[in-house]
Amino acid sequence: MPPSKGQIKSPSPPVSSEPLPTPSLTSTPLRMSYRIARGEVGVLSFEPYKSFLLPLWRFRTVPIATTSSIALKSAFDFYISRGDFVGADMARKFIQMGYTRARRYANHKGGKKYDRSEREVKKEGGGRKELPRSEGHEGMEEKAKAAGVFRLLWRECAADERYVELRKTFQKEQKEWDKSHKGVKAEAEEKIKEEVKTEPGIKVEDSVD
Repeated sequence: MPPSKGQIKSPSPPVSSEPLPTPSLTSTPLRMSYRIARGEVGVLSFEPYKSFLLPLWRFRTVPIATTSSIALKSAFDFYISRGDFVGADMARKFIQMGYTRARRYANHKGGKKYDRSEREVKKEGGGRKELPRSEGHEGMEEKAKAAGVFRLLWRECAADERYVELRKTFQKEQKEWDKSHKGVKAEAEEKIKEEVKTEPGIKVEDSVD
């Protein structure tokens, strides 16, 4: 959802002076194995872009979240300028995950949203339930503000005209590719299903400088 009319837009950071690798531009199989999926699904499993961008991702405090979101937006702008949709979408996913993860820590003490992890459910059977939101816990306001920092830039990414164009072109190309590479498509979709089932193993302690 793009920013509402009249909403103040954050300053767009300059395109990174340090060129990032763009392997999907020279490898069609790599590019076509990427799945947009839902939300930030795939952000912690699609290499080598995960390794390029994960070091930029932090959300522990508002200043840290601000620095991180600007660095990731700069990476997004760089990939857009190079026409690398995969890189741009991965940067968008990390920004979106900054919002959702900080929001989780704002809503739940320690960031624990469910009583059991998906790994525990898969191993031991049974189900799991969402824990009630906690109130007044330490760091609640800080995490809520950090989430807001990421949310603004996430919306800017999603509304970027060039990003929207690259996304449409990518989806059209991938649709044709999938017709003749059904095995690759099935494997990629299976990986997505597994990631949806598994809570990514990154705790707030891992996101501090």
